[in-house]
Parts: sequence; C-alpha cells; structure tokens
Amino acid sequence: MRFAFLTWLLPVVLALPQYNDGYQTVDSSTQPVQIRLSYQGPTAMMVSWNTFAQLHRPTVYYGLEPFFLYQVATSSDSSTYPTSLTYNNHVNLTHLWPDTTYYYLPAGSNSTVPYSFRTAKVAGDPTPFSVAVVVDMGTFGPLGLSTTTGVGAANPLQPGAHTTIQDISQQLHTFDFVLHPGDISYADAWLKEEIQQYLPNTSRVDNPTVYEHINNAFYDELVNITAYKPYMVSPGNHEANCDNGGTTDKTTGIKYTESICPVGQTNFTGYRNRFRMPSQPSGGLENFWYSYDYGMTHFISIDTETDLGHGLLGPDEGSPEFSGPFGLMNQQLTWLQNDLASVNRTRTPWVIVLGHRPFYNSAGGICTNCSAVFEPLFYQYDVDLYFCGHSHVYVRTAPVYLNQTDPNGLNNPRFTWYVVNGAAGHYDGLDTLQYPLMPYTQFAQDTDYSWSRFTFHNCTHMTLEAIASNNGSVYDEATLFKNRTCNDDSWKFPPW
Repeated sequence: MRFAFLTWLLPVVLALPQYNDGYQTVDSSTQPVQIRLSYQGPTAMMVSWNTFAQLHRPTVYYGLEPFFLYQVATSSDSSTYPTSLTYNNHVNLTHLWPDTTYYYLPAGSNSTVPYSFRTAKVAGDPTPFSVAVVVDMGTFGPLGLSTTTGVGAANPLQPGAHTTIQDISQQLHTFDFVLHPGDISYADAWLKEEIQQYLPNTSRVDNPTVYEHINNAFYDELVNITAYKPYMVSPGNHEANCDNGGTTDKTTGIKYTESICPVGQTNFTGYRNRFRMPSQPSGGLENFWYSYDYGMTHFISIDTETDLGHGLLGPDEGSPEFSGPFGLMNQQLTWLQNDLASVNRTRTPWVIVLGHRPFYNSAGGICTNCSAVFEPLFYQYDVDLYFCGHSHVYVRTAPVYLNQTDPNGLNNPRFTWYVVNGAAGHYDGLDTLQYPLMPYTQFAQDTDYSWSRFTFHNCTHMTLEAIASNNGSVYDEATLFKNRTCNDDSWKFPPW
C-alpha cells in the first residue's frame, strides 16, 4: 500500500513548479509578468499573464495549500498582436470549490511563494461583501500621471500623495474584487504627452514601442492587485487605442489623423487580447458584454462604445476611436434584455450594471445614444445601479428616469441610481464640473483623485463610498434601500 501511494505521488511531485532557491536559472523570456485574474463563475477562475516569448502550453499549478500545488491546468491560448512587445497567456482553472482560497503559480515563475485568490460566492449567498470600482485610470509615474505635468495638463499628484493604485493595494482586505469599466492605462495618449512636452518626441518607427511601454508599465504597477483579486473590465473609448488620431500640435499646426496609429492600436486590439471575461458562460461577446452572479448580486458589463442597437451607432462614429461593430444588429440589446429577464431577484436581488459612459452627469459628456438604448431596459427590469466614468469627476445622482428624479430618493426608489467616478487618474488631470449642477445631482467633486467601494449588506441595503486616493479617506457615502424580502435558501445546495 505504501509503495502504491509513493508511485502515485512521485509524478505529482515532479510536476510541481520549482521554486527559486537562489541558484535556479530563470528564462526571462517566459517568466510570467502582469498576472491578472477574472471570474468565470463560482467554480472557475481565469489566470492570465504576459511573457516576452510565446508559450507552447501555458500552464498553471494550483491547490488548496500554498506549498502543495498538486493540480495542473494548461491551454493553447498564447497570442500576440502587431506592434505588441509581449504575448498574452490565458488558462482557465475549472472544477473549483466556490468561496474558497486557492494558491497558484504560472509555470516559469521565479516567485518563492505562490499567489492566491478566492473563488466567487454562489448565487444567493447572503453573506455581506464589498467590491472596489475604478474608472479612467492610467499609468502613474514617468509615463503617466505624476507630480508634474506637461503643457496644457493640470491637477498633478501632490508630493507624497498616494496614487489610486497604491491606495487600492493597501486596502485589498476591504473588498473581494475590482470592477474597471473602461479607459485602462491610457497608453494611446503617448502622442498627446509628446506634444505637451511630457515625453520626448519619437520617430514614427518608435511610436508603437512608446505605446507598448506605457501599457506594460500600467499592468506592471497593477500586479499587486490583479494577481490576488479578480479584475473585471468593460470597454472604454481609450480601449479603441487610437486617441492620437485627430490630435493637433498647436505649436507646429500639424493635425494628426488615424494613419499615425498602427494596427495594434486600433479596434480594441490590445483589450481583446489581454483579457478573458466570462462572456461564454453568460452568452455575451468577448470582453464587450457579459454578466455573472456573485452572492446576492447580478453584475452586468455593457459596451457603450459600439453595438448599441436600434440602428444607433457608437458615440464615436466618424472619429478615429470608433470601431466595430463586433456583433450583429441589436445583438447586445437582445442579449441584455434576455439577461435581465432571466435574473432570479429572490436569489440575486441586486442588479448592477457597469458601462463606461454616463447617461446622467454634471460635467458634460452624456451619451444620449446609450441612454436611448439602455435606459428603458433599466427601468423595465428595475436595475438598481448604473456605474460609469468617462468624465474625470465624481458625480452621485438621485435615482433618475427620463431626467425625472425619483421622489423617494434612495429610500426604496423605482428608478435606477446613477454614479459617475472617472477620477482615478489620467495624465491630463481631472475634468471640471459645470455649474449650475444638474438638478438630479446629489453630490459632486472635481478636485481629488478617487475610487469607489460598494458594500452589499443584505438583500435590502447597499452602501456606496467614494474614497480619496491620496489618503484613503471616505469623502462621500450613501446607502440605497430597497423594500423587498429574500428568503430563498436554495443557494445552500447549488448544482456545482
């Protein structure tokens, strides 16, 4: 019996990752960098990372104990795109236990200890939880937002102030995962930074490299969050990756067109390669629209940039940022209606939608096409909250429908609650509120970089906190109450 056990154990031990003992030689071209996670349901987790060389079989070792990673998962998903400096690798870990801590390492890592993650709560689990939300966040430091700015930019970081990434990293214990609905890294702002004399001017040949350096710097900065907490994204206009088209250098009078943008910086190319959101299990499309359950909440990610439906095109039609469509006519709209209609509000009473552009705002930039398409469905299916960015300010509204404020406010409203917080940090600084503020506005600020946190206490109460990045303080807080009864215990016996 003992011999049989050792015969079984030996190949398992040989398959385990070899931790760096200080003498091991690591191949830097296949060493994992920019590790990131995304939910694929309560029993699956996508592990993604980048390497400087293509992997034949991306591999992840994982298990329930930190130094016994006895399970192995592989894939063939290792790809790149024109002008990219790295390869994107993705491995889906399946048949996991819900709400359970796992330890893992991608093959080739030189880490002396594994990373960890916790799987999602099953739908209906009434345990309180919190999520972090960040929008419009770019690279910090020499390639992005710092204590200095170029010509025309404003609101630099104050000396010694925390960046949003630093503050979220220090508060990992206060939330379960991160939502980032659009404008991720701002690598496409390289030309604007050169024109504003923040970055040195480069040749056309070197332009793609500048973009990729900014992009990689962002995900390197983010890894202390994304290697431990699932990072759920939605597309923003800057994921189209061509903000430079249409930019004018006022000094020289040169107006650049989209011809300056190489193929790797158009049509959401980097965004489509870097992430693997749970579109397949939810019937959605790539990283553009999808949904998933977490405990008592149903989360939905929508695409406000393309595929709006009803014949309405994305808000950037005619500009270099417009891309797609990626689906058939009305595909996203039909999917959203079916998804909302299928929600079991007894098991997941909260329905939260994330998108990039605002429907209601006090700093301009309202996406009227988005509102025309999505707002009637929000009303029909009683969506509790729509959270977005795009405007680099913080605006908390009252619940609204068709520009009318719900008379109940946050006390059991019939209308959807709208929140804008695009103040996470971009090289150009913050936007400016427009006074007088719109009548539905309850609180707004345009002076501090910030992120948000939502806490779902139970089936009736959910609290929003707006958090100043420089010191982690809560500068705005509000609680939404919905008068409903939740008594479904079937979540205790889920079909996994």
